[in-house]
Parts: sequence; structure tokens; C-alpha cells
Amino acid sequence: MALGKVKSGGKVKSGAAKVGSAAKQTAGKAGSAVTSTARKAGTAARTTADKAGTALKQAQGPSPNPMTNLIIADVALRGGGRLLRHVVERTLLGVKYPPEKAREIVKSRSMAQALVGTAVARVATRSVPGALLVGGGLLAKALYDRSRSRGKAKAEGDSAVEEQTKSA
Repeated sequence: MALGKVKSGGKVKSGAAKVGSAAKQTAGKAGSAVTSTARKAGTAARTTADKAGTALKQAQGPSPNPMTNLIIADVALRGGGRLLRHVVERTLLGVKYPPEKAREIVKSRSMAQALVGTAVARVATRSVPGALLVGGGLLAKALYDRSRSRGKAKAEGDSAVEEQTKSA
């Protein structure tokens, strides 16, 4: 009886060894298929990147002079930024004022107001401490306005807007 157990145990071990060997072969084939696919994907990505780089190198701007192209790009970006800024400002003011009044407020900003806004935005976007300083200042101003009576803060803001639109 002990021999039978050993014999059947040997068969089990032999069967397990065959299954294990088959599993290793299957895993090996799957692994090599994954490696092959990854290699092909890497090659395709490199080829695409090389083609894109070549296309960028061959692309010409409106002028053969690169400095002229840089100036054109700068003017286009600044003009687009200005248009976008005016739309955002009008939209924010449009919540509180009629659209025509909002447009008039945006148009009547003085050069000094525009320069201060640009300088503050530049400080805020150039560094983390600048962003913290500007953000903290804006938060302090908002909290200060909220701490005062709403009617008084609103009246002061409305009179500033009226003065700005009349002076322009």
C-alpha cells in the first residue's frame, strides 16, 4: 500500500512537472511577445518623433529671417492675450453691470492702471514667493472689503467706476 502511494505520488509529481514546464514555455512565449511588441512600439515612437523633428526643422515661418518670425509671433501672442483679457474682464464685469457698461469700463482703463495690472501679474507669475505675495495681497483686500459694510464698499467701488468712465 505504501508503494501505491509513492507510485501515485510520483505520477502527480511527474504531471505537475509537465504542467510547470508547459506554463514556463507559455510564459516565456508571452514574455517574448510582449518584449517584441514593446520593441516595435518603441521603434515606431522613435520614427514618429524623428519625422516630427524633421518637419519642424523644415518648417518655414512667414519670413526667412528668424528674428522677424520671432517678432511676428510675439505680436500675435500679445494681441491674442490682450483680446482674451478684455473678453474675460468684460465677462466678469458683465455679472454686475450691463454689457455696454462693462465694455465702457474696460475701454476706459488708464495706462497707469494697465501697467500696474501687468506688473502685478508679472510678479505673480514669475516666482512662487511673488505668487504668494500677490495672492495674499488680493486675499487681504477681499477680506478688508468684506469686513466693511457691504453698502459702503459697493458705493465706493461704484463711485470709482463712474469716475473712471467719466475721465476717459
